[in-house]
Amino acid sequence: MESLRQKVIMRTSWIGIGTNLLLSIMKVVLGILSNSVAILMDAVNNISDAASSLITIIGTWLAAKKQDQKHPFGYGRIEYFSTLLIAMLIFYAGVTSLKKSIEALLVPPVPDYQNITLFFLAIGVFVKFLLGNYFRKVGKDVHSDSLWNSGTEALFDAVVSISTLIAALIYLLTKISIEAWLGLLISVWIIKSGFFMLKEIISKLLGERINVKLAQDILECIEKEEGVYGAYDLVLNDYGPDTYTGSVHVEVLDTWNADQIDQLLRKLQKKVYQQCHVFLTAIGIYARNTTRKKDRILQNRIQEIVMSHPYVLEVHGFYIEQRIRQIRFDTVISFESHDRQKEVETIQKELEDKYPDYDFYITLDTDFGQGSR
Repeated sequence: MESLRQKVIMRTSWIGIGTNLLLSIMKVVLGILSNSVAILMDAVNNISDAASSLITIIGTWLAAKKQDQKHPFGYGRIEYFSTLLIAMLIFYAGVTSLKKSIEALLVPPVPDYQNITLFFLAIGVFVKFLLGNYFRKVGKDVHSDSLWNSGTEALFDAVVSISTLIAALIYLLTKISIEAWLGLLISVWIIKSGFFMLKEIISKLLGERINVKLAQDILECIEKEEGVYGAYDLVLNDYGPDTYTGSVHVEVLDTWNADQIDQLLRKLQKKVYQQCHVFLTAIGIYARNTTRKKDRILQNRIQEIVMSHPYVLEVHGFYIEQRIRQIRFDTVISFESHDRQKEVETIQKELEDKYPDYDFYITLDTDFGQGSR
C-alpha cells in the first residue's frame, strides 16, 4: 500500500516539475520580450513550484525507507520536513519578488505587450488551474500535505497570472502601467502563503491534537469487544502520514485473571490494527468493581459531585477498595481551566470533606483528541 502511495506522489510531482519548468521558461521569454516585471515575478513563482515538487519527490523517497535500529519507528516524518522546506522556499521566493517589485517602483519599466503575449499568458492560467486542482485531489487521496500545499499554491499562481493578464489589458487600453504595483501585490500574496504554510507544518511537527474521528473509531472498535466496559486515555503518536502508534486504557472486571486479560489485550491489538491501521504499543487496565452493589451507588454519587465542576469533561477508571478504604479514579479537565491541577485539588478537598473515611487518589488526565463521551 505504501509503495503504491509513494509511486502516485512521485508521478504527480514529476508532472508538476515538467509543467512548471515549461511555464517558467515561457514566462521568462514573455517577460523579457514585453519588459514586464509582473510576468518575470510569475516565472520565478513557477520555478519555486518546480523546486517544491522536487523536494516532495526527495522527501517521499526518504520517508519510505524501512525501519532500522536507529529509527525503529521509520522515516515517515521526513514528509513533514519536506513540507517545511517547501513553505520556506515559497516564503523566500516571495521576499525575493518583493525586493524586485520595490526596485521596479523606484525605476518603473515601460512594458511592451503583444497579442501573442496575452495568448500565452491565458494558456498559463488554464494550465495552472488544471495543475492545482489535480495536485489537491491527489494530495487528498493519498494524504500528502506536500502535494496539497503545492496544489493550493498552484491555484494561487493561477489567480496571480490572471492579475498579470488584466494588468496587460489595462496597459494596452489605457497606456497606464501598474506592473510594479502588481508585482508588489503578488509578492505579498506569496509571502502570506509561505507564512501560513510554515505556521501549519510547524504546528504539526510540535504535535497537534489527534484526529477526533480516528480516535472515536478506535475507541468504538475497542468497546465493542466482549469483556471491555470502557476505553479511555487514548494517545496516538504520529510518525508520518497515516502512520500511528498509540496506547489506551481499557476497563475490565476485577475478577479477571492475568491469562484472561492477556488474551483480551492481544485480541484488541490485532483488531485495532486491522480496522483502524493503528498499532497499540501499550494497553493499560482499569479494574471494574463487581463485589458490592453499594459501591456502585457510592460511585454514582461521587461522579455526580465531580461532574458538577464546570471544567470536568470526564471521570473514568473508578475503583473502590473497601478493604483499605481507598477510592481512586481519573478525571479529564478541560484546557479552558486556568489551573487544571488546582481544579483537581479542589475536587479532592470537597470529596475528603464529604467522605472523611476514605482516602482519595485522583489522577489528572488530558483529553488528547477523543473528546468527552
